[in-house]
Amino acid sequence: MKITFDEPLFIFEMANNHMGSVDHGLAMIEAFADVSRKFPFRFAFKFQLRDLDTFIHPGYQARMDLKYVKRFRETQLSREQFQRLKTAVESHGFVAICTPFDEPSVDLIEEIGFSIIKIASCSFTDWPLLERIVKTDKPLIASTAGVGLEEIDKVVSFFQHREKEFALMHCVGEYPTRIDNLQMNQIDLLKQRYPGVPIGYSTHEEPDNTDSIQLAIAKGASIFEKHVAVETDVFKKNDYSATPEQVGRWLRSADKAYRMSGVSCRRGQATDKELADLRQFKRGIFANRKIARGEKIDTTNTFFAFPNSGGQLLANDMSKYIEYYAERDIEKDGPIVSDEIKSVDKREKVYGIVQRVKKMLTDRNIVVPGMATLEISHHYGLDRFDDVGCTIINVINREYCKKLIVVLPGQKHPEQYHKIKEETFVVLDGDVKLTLDGAVKECRRGDVVTVNRGTKHPFSSENGAIIEEISSTHYKNDSYYTDEAILRNTDRKTVLSYWME
Repeated sequence: MKITFDEPLFIFEMANNHMGSVDHGLAMIEAFADVSRKFPFRFAFKFQLRDLDTFIHPGYQARMDLKYVKRFRETQLSREQFQRLKTAVESHGFVAICTPFDEPSVDLIEEIGFSIIKIASCSFTDWPLLERIVKTDKPLIASTAGVGLEEIDKVVSFFQHREKEFALMHCVGEYPTRIDNLQMNQIDLLKQRYPGVPIGYSTHEEPDNTDSIQLAIAKGASIFEKHVAVETDVFKKNDYSATPEQVGRWLRSADKAYRMSGVSCRRGQATDKELADLRQFKRGIFANRKIARGEKIDTTNTFFAFPNSGGQLLANDMSKYIEYYAERDIEKDGPIVSDEIKSVDKREKVYGIVQRVKKMLTDRNIVVPGMATLEISHHYGLDRFDDVGCTIINVINREYCKKLIVVLPGQKHPEQYHKIKEETFVVLDGDVKLTLDGAVKECRRGDVVTVNRGTKHPFSSENGAIIEEISSTHYKNDSYYTDEAILRNTDRKTVLSYWME
């Protein structure tokens, strides 16, 4: 089964808390399986591997007076014992993870078949070990305690260049970690600096702390690691490992955080109660004079006021994309009620224009800068856009101006002139019929034409064209149309900021 980091993962770190006893390790797995099955999360158990004959210097192999030499020796397990623990882990549906501290341990991880390799903070820049780890086909999780940004940059680049699937863990290597040293904002830093890399949180705080997991979830961490232990009369736990009861409280806190956080990467769905609560404070639409049956309802014959009544149109419903027509006479000061009007929604028309423009740009290999606004010019209304109109992409408008003009096949742009702006058209693609004060010019790709101030210049395209317009500053009121009907159409522009996605 392929393991990915697409969904949250909670890791129970056994470390050496099996105390060298397989039976105690199996009891730990059972205890935390009982706790975890109450929660809708994906879980893993993690072990640590050291090849002590090579990991410990020959001169220190028998130095039981050294704390960690003694601990590693007393808790050492055989390959067969690790295999038993891994089998038990997977029998409960857990993912089996292991941290190697030397190259022979990586060999053993591959032999036993652990699913994920965890890289400890102390090994984060152990380049000989990393070189061996990246030769495996395992996804990686790497902790970053005590590591500088420059070193993290190097390791991230190292993994990415080798196309490894990996995650980074914010971690503080203080056991246990005081709350003043948790540095939870490092999660934000890692997410911002390494977009696309899953970020997790490896905890070493006091075992009763259930606040930090909520902060980590709210900040977008998606992998969580906690040291766990089961205390008995024989085996005591350390200060930073959590018992099953403490882990239960930790997971309940995490579950509460997820419920409070809601959905990610998309807008949350409002509840019916929320919508009802909000509606009561919105202004309704009322007639400011008698509106006759069949008459268009717009801002000239309406006003907005509180309170609104059920079924009434709201100020929020008044949009240039939707037209309303009265289906009966509406008295002055009367509400505009939805079942007494006809509506014509033009949003689908706008969406269709955007899609046609995007396809034309793509098909003709025209690059559009990010965040350029799209301006749909529908001089006689959207219904006549395919005949008369164009689409303008506004790139720059300073002392100098650059636009891209998209003319769809068969489309005409009406006659206009400018008093302030001088512009030059560069035909990037297609055919353009451009008339300058009555003189017709047939233009093709690569042609350059300057339009002087005051020059009347309608244009059209038989097969569609894309024109680069380079000019002096564009002013909104510097377009003069010779057809006064266009000037009377105050809704002849539709501007979209977010249209490229």
